[in-house]
This record gives sequence, structure tokens and C-alpha cells, in this order.
Amino acid sequence: MKGAFTGALSDRQGKFEHAAGGTIFLDEIESMPLALQAKILRVLQEKVIERLGENGPRPADVRVLAAAKSDLSGEIAAGRFREDLFYRLATVDIRIPPLRQRQEDIGLLFGHFASLAAHRYGRAERQAPAGFAAQLRGEAWRGNVRELKARAERFALGLDEPANQSAEIPALAGAALPDRLAAYEAHLIREALEKHEDNTAKAATSLGIPHRTLNEKIARYGLRMAAEKRSAP
Repeated sequence: MKGAFTGALSDRQGKFEHAAGGTIFLDEIESMPLALQAKILRVLQEKVIERLGENGPRPADVRVLAAAKSDLSGEIAAGRFREDLFYRLATVDIRIPPLRQRQEDIGLLFGHFASLAAHRYGRAERQAPAGFAAQLRGEAWRGNVRELKARAERFALGLDEPANQSAEIPALAGAALPDRLAAYEAHLIREALEKHEDNTAKAATSLGIPHRTLNEKIARYGLRMAAEKRSAP
């Protein structure tokens, strides 16, 4: 309120009052100080707020959404988060697994963020090479979606060239889809054999297929001969 403290020259709405009839999003709520948690709990329970320097309550008609990076049960056990506030907020609890556990989303999100970045910086959209999506799915993504977004922006700007962008993958432009898939499969098997020095058991494990299946594919694509040529003097 005007005059509540030095420099308060006029009345000013706070966030809850300003959001009347709408939604307030509290991000990273686990970092909220305990004293402020008590105030938020009162708003949620009594649906009123008081302006600083005012004695009467004002109605607070808002929807509250909160997000946390960590499991709040650990914060509660450590005494850093109020249990009563948690249960006020957790009427609907949506748990989103980390990105590394949602591998089917990685390629889609990367393409989306790269497209947004290209438009924002006035750059032509770049096409990721074959196998790049598989490479992305194999990374740890400790920084979760924010790390993926930063990686996509660097890619859009040409600052992050995909690793293993091998020229060994046949171009096969205009070839039928089965031929393209076979060529790409042969390329991945060849890479696995090279990585594991032609140890087919280890290569099969890294590819996620049975050892017998890998041997059959090696014979089908003629890769055994290629492996023998690499080891020849």
C-alpha cells in the first residue's frame, strides 16, 4: 500500500491480486524459503491476501500450478519444505520422467527446438544426418530438456556438428525404402564391429540383438569378409 515503507509512493497489486481469475505458476518451488511457504499456504487455505501495509484481506481467486526439479518428499524429510503445503499443492500430481527415460521424445523435441532456433536467428533449417537421432538417444542428458534445447540451438547455428557423421552410409538417393534400411543397418553393424575390434559378442550386446542374429546379418551383408580384410596384413 502507499506509504507502507519508504519509496512506496502508490498502491501496487501483488502477483496474486494481479492474477485474479487466472493462473499463477510457481517454478522450482523447492527453492522457496520456509517463511514464504507459510504465506503461500495461507493463500491456498483461506483464498485471501493482504497487501503490505493493509489490515484487511482481499479475495484471491487464482489457480496455482507448481513445479519442482526434485522429489519434494526428500525436501520434506530434510525440513526444507512444508508437508502441509505439499498436500495443498498435490491435488493433481503429474510426474514427468527425466528426458533419458523418454527416448521416444528426444528426436521430436530436438527437431522442434532446432526449427524454432533457425527461425529466431534467420537461418535455414538444417537436416540432421542419418543416425543422429540414435546418437542423441544414447546420451545421458543430465541437464534434461534445457540441455537438449541448448544443443538444438547450437546445431541450428552450425556450431555443433553431429559426431560420427560418416560418409560410409551409402547415399542411395531414389532407392527403395528396404534398400535404404538395409544399407543403414549394415552401416551400424560395421560401426559396432569396428568399435569392438570384431568381437561379435560385444557388438551384438551393444546393438541390442542376439549373437546369432548378428552373425546372420554379417553373413547377409558380406561384413565378415570386410572384417577379415581389416585384420589382414
